[in-house]
Amino acid sequence: MARRSASGTPGTATHRENTRRTPLGSVRRAQQITTYGVGSLIAIGDQSYIVSSLDTWGVRDDDIIHEPRLQQRLGVNGFRLPPAAQAPTGNGVKVRRFPETYACPDCHALKLFRDFGGRRSDNTCGDCNIPLTPSRFVVACPHGHLDEFPYWRWLHSRRGEERRSRHPCDPGKADLKLRSEGRTASLRGIVIECGCGESASLEGAFSRDAMAALGIACRGGRPWLGREAREDNCSSSLRVLQRGASAAWFPTVASALSIPPWHNKLIQLVERKQRHLVGKSDDRIREFAEDEGWLDKGCYTTEEIVKAVRTMENVAQEGSEDPEEITRFEASSALRQEEYRQLCTVTEELPENEHFVCVEPEAGESSDTRIPGVGRTMLVKRLREVRALQSFTRIEPLTPTEAGRQRAVGLARSEEIDWLPAVEVIGEGVFLGLDQEKLIAWEALSGTDTPAARAETLRRNHEHRLRERAEDGVPVHSPVTTRFVLLHTLAHALINEWSLDCGYPASSLRERLYADDNMAGVLLYTATSDSAGSLGGIVAQGEPDRLAQSLRSALERISWCSADPLCMESDSGGVHGLNRAACHACILLPETSCEMNNTFLDRALLVGTPDEKVIGFFS
Repeated sequence: MARRSASGTPGTATHRENTRRTPLGSVRRAQQITTYGVGSLIAIGDQSYIVSSLDTWGVRDDDIIHEPRLQQRLGVNGFRLPPAAQAPTGNGVKVRRFPETYACPDCHALKLFRDFGGRRSDNTCGDCNIPLTPSRFVVACPHGHLDEFPYWRWLHSRRGEERRSRHPCDPGKADLKLRSEGRTASLRGIVIECGCGESASLEGAFSRDAMAALGIACRGGRPWLGREAREDNCSSSLRVLQRGASAAWFPTVASALSIPPWHNKLIQLVERKQRHLVGKSDDRIREFAEDEGWLDKGCYTTEEIVKAVRTMENVAQEGSEDPEEITRFEASSALRQEEYRQLCTVTEELPENEHFVCVEPEAGESSDTRIPGVGRTMLVKRLREVRALQSFTRIEPLTPTEAGRQRAVGLARSEEIDWLPAVEVIGEGVFLGLDQEKLIAWEALSGTDTPAARAETLRRNHEHRLRERAEDGVPVHSPVTTRFVLLHTLAHALINEWSLDCGYPASSLRERLYADDNMAGVLLYTATSDSAGSLGGIVAQGEPDRLAQSLRSALERISWCSADPLCMESDSGGVHGLNRAACHACILLPETSCEMNNTFLDRALLVGTPDEKVIGFFS
């Protein structure tokens, strides 16, 4: 990450020539998609910054990633790897100082950083010559706005009209101090003092309606775009957050697997040169291929290259998916339906199949290789996943069923930015498809204590949550089904088991769910681009004998929980009651491994209840 310029904005015209940027710190590229993306707060040393918009990133032309299916769905022209510039260039991801309100631990002064008059190189107080501390608190609203904590207004809005008239105070000239009395660890021990004689603690600041009660409204702050880049007329209520709180930034990440025909080397060559090929005649394509050496002996034919170009053109003509339609579970999207069909089809391990190899396992040692409840197993020996940062939210994450997605915040100020930051993961996995005949019969069980009845409780809780967040009059519908909860819980059980069996940390494995009326499958695969994602051994878990053993062990493990009977008998659990029999002692995973933030889980659907009133799919 590059250092901000002296004006507070990296690369401004005023200081571009006179200020040499030096790197402040560094993060991994994958973290710039999931943890420190545009609009997020990052602590570097004892200072705090916010990651600037894509307009300021120093991306390179050779850092382009193509994934046509995902590009078409998101309506972008491509993806870029986050910059990984080396010192001393200072080029890369730009940051801005935020919050700009700082406090001195010695003299307790509370004011803007630029007003302290200290050395910018070591962020010191001009009077005390000791390091300053950035404000611990910020304010945000559900529409993604972020701003400084209004210390002056918090203090003076609490006074009555009569006292305000007797003790006028100019906010621009106020002498504020921030003291920690140390008598308690709560907000009551943090006191703001003003030169006019007023003082108040921060007790109650985290209350949901604290800002609204004092008449403090959202000012539409967007510091990742610039100090003056505000949106007018925001009607959302402000919430007070700690600077490092997870609620300050939730990424919205979209992903896709590279499947046929996009997985082979020829398509990738065409993608890199598409601006020279797409829309051209067959003769022009042949001439370009000759110049590039693609028609040399042992390479490709003119017909193969023309077919690849026309395939690219067909995808471009289809257009992007309507954002209003991207409101259901990702597990049932058109993108997942295409992947499901390919995962059920053999793709041989050939040289041209660079990013996707999917084969059936060989017969096991036992004569009967069938696993009860499992209809199909495929070994995905090679796969490539592209993950792109699409947008972000604050206060609460964006749910897959939130209509319109009005709360999603864009990543760039300029509409000319037609790309998104992304990373690619190369790995392997195992695909399991459930026995459709047995699944349909199990879903059709009737009575009061049935799998469908347990899933219905989660669906009602989900709809209640959606109704709370929806605008007045907007209909809501939860797509949670018995099948989806079953698949999701099965994925969690196997990931926990495989993390013990084959040496992977659970956080380096990931689920990918496929669930609708015609799909019932789950892909478990390596989920990290660092060394933990290249250990090997996941494919071996899909061999019939080993899979049967690990599945049996996983079911035995989750049939009992150290929190039972409370866990199994719970009517609702987890965030907003979106789980039933599921807790950290039995089935939950690290959040990086789960598509649904550890919600919609119920192990009773797998193994049944101890009293046998509910029959599990694998009972």
